[in-house]
Amino acid sequence: MTQTDPTTYAVAGVDIEAGDRAVELMKAHLAKARRPEVIGDIGGFAGLFDVSALKKFNRPLLATSTDGVGTKTEIARAMAKYDTIGEDLVAMVVDDLVVCGAEPLFMTDYIAVGKVFPERIAEIVRGIAVGCQKAGTALVGGETAEHPGLLGDDEFDIAGAATGAVDYENLLGEHLVREGDVIIAMPASGIHANGFSLVRHILKTQNLTLDTQVAEFGHSLGERLLIPTEIYSLDCLALQKGLAGALHGYAHITGGGIAANTARVIPADLVATFDRSTWSLPVEMEYLSRLGGVPQGDMEQTWNCGIGMVALVDPAAADRAIRSLAARGMKAWACGVIERRTAEKGSALVGTYQPR
Repeated sequence: MTQTDPTTYAVAGVDIEAGDRAVELMKAHLAKARRPEVIGDIGGFAGLFDVSALKKFNRPLLATSTDGVGTKTEIARAMAKYDTIGEDLVAMVVDDLVVCGAEPLFMTDYIAVGKVFPERIAEIVRGIAVGCQKAGTALVGGETAEHPGLLGDDEFDIAGAATGAVDYENLLGEHLVREGDVIIAMPASGIHANGFSLVRHILKTQNLTLDTQVAEFGHSLGERLLIPTEIYSLDCLALQKGLAGALHGYAHITGGGIAANTARVIPADLVATFDRSTWSLPVEMEYLSRLGGVPQGDMEQTWNCGIGMVALVDPAAADRAIRSLAARGMKAWACGVIERRTAEKGSALVGTYQPR
């Protein structure tokens, strides 16, 4: 067999020039997602962060978290809307850090694509940069990888990792949580970035399209599903500072639902009991679960059901916590209590959701 044409990287499906252009388009967005501690500009082999900033801590602990956004990327691809999925990525990573009281310091991202479309990559990174601004964290670098033959031209996936710091004396967690603590709920902005395999299954089995106009939403189903995940980190850090020792812990409500995620941050001899009557089920979850015939228990183990983050606080500080969050524009409410575990009782939701 005679090879008549040269075999190049471009022939194999990788466009280096497109990758370079994507980097140039990113730079304006990345410049907005900085902190004073960041050293140098994007484009090097590693991001640099001046850790002399940790001198303000007495006994600094580093915290790290990594995550992605799952198959919500498929909704973005199908909608050809790429400017918000990066916010989801930041939220899923940094809001895991604040659960232990850590301040997110810096983040890196990884974007895998079937084919580099520079403008599309820049849109994704713009969303990541916006998310980092909302979280008060720096985007210090990342990687875009072209995977021809493994991913279709339009397909992509994103992941990220972040590092934060917390003083040992301010560490939150189950060692602080007590029986009687009040559970303060912070509302979710939507389905966030968990449970989209169930969402997509319902869309397929019920023959729904993303451009379906839903009267309850006031816009299309796809637009509703792409509402970016709420970023709670700055609100949580401010609440921790304001409540001092009265704040005992947080739980980020992601895959597994409200009860299971809260159970992760409380002692084994305690349970979290949530009163559904204190809030309404979000309209998109009500709509999808009704059309898809999703049992309530399965829905509550898959989606956040309207709560994206909970704070566990001393009962004497519960009203102050709600007022503090309200002053920051976060409409929080008391949704449950930490109780003693019995043989019959585990962390659970009780009662009936408020009607809309």
